[in-house]
Amino acid sequence: MSYKKASEINEKIGWRDITPGCNIYEGGTSVTVETGDWRTMKPVINWDKCKQCLLCAPVCPDMSIPVTAEGKRGEFDYFFCKGCGICSKACPFGAIEMVKDEK
Repeated sequence: MSYKKASEINEKIGWRDITPGCNIYEGGTSVTVETGDWRTMKPVINWDKCKQCLLCAPVCPDMSIPVTAEGKRGEFDYFFCKGCGICSKACPFGAIEMVKDEK
């Protein structure tokens, strides 16, 4: 069976042509495949409460919290964020609130 590359997968492809779950057939697909488009909740940061402790960044399973070269956290990357809320639970200052994602 010949599987399609990530860039070739769309809503018209049959299920037999898509790679089985948990199998990676090509590298570098994270930029091609938007994975945060199905989230129902999203994290929003309150910069007044954020102490730049960076405890949220390493717990994000999707690497949706960028850290700059200066060691400061940036805005959420909603392209990959699934809205799991782990970052919100990890923040000891209550700076990350989970809100309904209105698309």
